[in-house]
Amino acid sequence: MIRTFSIIISLFLLAACGSDAPEPPTGEDAIADTQPTAISQPGLGAVAYVGANIWDGTGSATLRGANMVVRDGRIESVSTDEVPAGADIVDLGGTWIVPGFINSHGHISGRWAAEDVTGAAARAKEDLSLYARYGVTTITSLGGVPADAFAIRDENDSATLNHARLYVAGVAVNDRNVENTLDIMEANALQEVDWLKIQIDDRLGTAEKMTWDAVQLAIDTGKSSEIPVAAHIYYMDDAARALQMGVGLIAHSVRDREVSDEFVQTLLNSGVCYVPTLMREVSAFTYSSRPNFFDDPFFLANANKKEMARVSDADFMARMAASPSSAVYRQALVQAQDNLRILVGSGVPIAFGTDSGPGGRFPGYFEHEEFRLMAEAGMTPREILLSATSVAADCQNYFDIGSLQAGKWADFVVLTEDPLADISATRSLRSVYIAGNKIEVN
Repeated sequence: MIRTFSIIISLFLLAACGSDAPEPPTGEDAIADTQPTAISQPGLGAVAYVGANIWDGTGSATLRGANMVVRDGRIESVSTDEVPAGADIVDLGGTWIVPGFINSHGHISGRWAAEDVTGAAARAKEDLSLYARYGVTTITSLGGVPADAFAIRDENDSATLNHARLYVAGVAVNDRNVENTLDIMEANALQEVDWLKIQIDDRLGTAEKMTWDAVQLAIDTGKSSEIPVAAHIYYMDDAARALQMGVGLIAHSVRDREVSDEFVQTLLNSGVCYVPTLMREVSAFTYSSRPNFFDDPFFLANANKKEMARVSDADFMARMAASPSSAVYRQALVQAQDNLRILVGSGVPIAFGTDSGPGGRFPGYFEHEEFRLMAEAGMTPREILLSATSVAADCQNYFDIGSLQAGKWADFVVLTEDPLADISATRSLRSVYIAGNKIEVN
């Protein structure tokens, strides 16, 4: 079930008992007795990040020369007011602060950890740390997480969190057998997953898709368990049918043809969000030769050298170059960008996501490449940032992240350049904070 977090405030009422209670004071005594108790250090335990240009993720204008006060991992205020006396000061003058980026479709497996890191949980945390070093502060892992990752998910409500937040979907379902589908879905529900995921895809004609009976059963299981269902799709007709059946998230782009007017209208009417995952297509053809980003210092700062070597192997590149699917996915990227342009222009909510994490899909860096592809599709920097912050949070009902507002977790990135002027400025990472805890970036 989607996990929500709230601040519970207990009110204690002091009441006089019995008819002999003393009369309330009057005059100067009343004024003195009703004054709040003085706090000698109102800023005790608070950290104030001062002098920055803050865009809070709600779509409001940037607040120039502003201060953000954080206490116990949560935001206390964002304003140009003076900071509380006694607060620790972090001078961020001249920088830009935006909310941490939320990847609505990634994968955590431990694949990206160094070889000397042992244990499934420790390796999964290394994946999350890698995402965080690129400013990605929340991951929804849509399928395939190690069993130990559920305990990591339970750390999301900790003020000492020092890696990207994790939400999980458990085992993805693509089985044609209705009984198998039910078994997997019920097992996922018992683990209290945040999402259920179904895969409606024939892998370009190389596999059989889920039956529609199995799809309906999965969606019904999600509804009865109060867990939303995300759908992996490729074809326009499959996306439209799944949406009509009640799926809660379209987790990939429609890639075979232009989205229909009816599909767009159904998305708008239902409020269901659409996750483009453009970099998923790139990963299916880009290693037919050595990609240019292998020379990008921003990539190399955290690159997994073993994975670079694997996809740079001459035989690997030759197989990808010769694969018929590579050409199909290259064209699919063009169609996906065209459809994204239509959906954004129609007002459909776009939740940022990349499908990064599997082999060849480098966590963290692929998110910034996704920003670039979204810009190529015609999205403005503001639209892209909204997609990766408050819209992504709203689409997934993650209530206490996604924007820099009082009461929410202090997940934010500090940039040296203005991302609202040019989305490539997200690469000017100076520092990253999760629950107010600084993450070292290379």
